[in-house]
Parts: sequence; C-alpha cells; structure tokens
Amino acid sequence: MKRLVVGSMTTPEYSGWWSKRVNDNISEPNSEDVRPMEDCELRIEFLEVNEERWNEQLHYSQNQVRSRDYIMGKVTPQIREVADHLQTLAIQADMLSVKYELESDRG
Repeated sequence: MKRLVVGSMTTPEYSGWWSKRVNDNISEPNSEDVRPMEDCELRIEFLEVNEERWNEQLHYSQNQVRSRDYIMGKVTPQIREVADHLQTLAIQADMLSVKYELESDRG
C-alpha cells in the first residue's frame, strides 16, 4: 500500500533553524554604512551637475580639432608650393655657382 504525504517534509525545528539562519544573514544598517552611502550620493550628484560642463568642454575641444584640421588642409598645399619653389631656387643657385666657376676658370 502506498501513502501520499501532504504538507511539509521538514520538522518544526528545521523550519525554525532555517528562518533564523536566513534572518541572521541579513545585516542591519549601522552608522558606518550610512556615511559611505552619503558619500556615494554626493559623488553621483557632483557627476550629474558637472556632466553638462564636461560635455560643453568636449564639444569645444572637438570644434578646435575640426578647425585645426581645416586650417592644416588649407596650409599644407601652400607649404608644399613654398618647398617646391625653394628647391627650384636651390637648383638655380647651384647652376649659377657652377657657371661662375667655369667662367672664372677661363679667364
């Protein structure tokens, strides 16, 4: 003959022990825990207040970089032109120097 057991399979002592154990694991807030929590809340408030200022600084810096890139894009070809012109002048100066030496050797 089989029996069907309905209800709790634990003893009252086990149930009492289990509920005491679970409740013992929950720490009570103390004054030492309250101070770090206040510090965290103040930090969060500080970060939220300063977020807009930091975003403005970020956008300002990004605009400066864009401006610098634009200027560099305009100036770079001009610098290349000047460098090419200086190279041409250096070649002409070398040619004149050789020509002068040849003429001075002749006479």
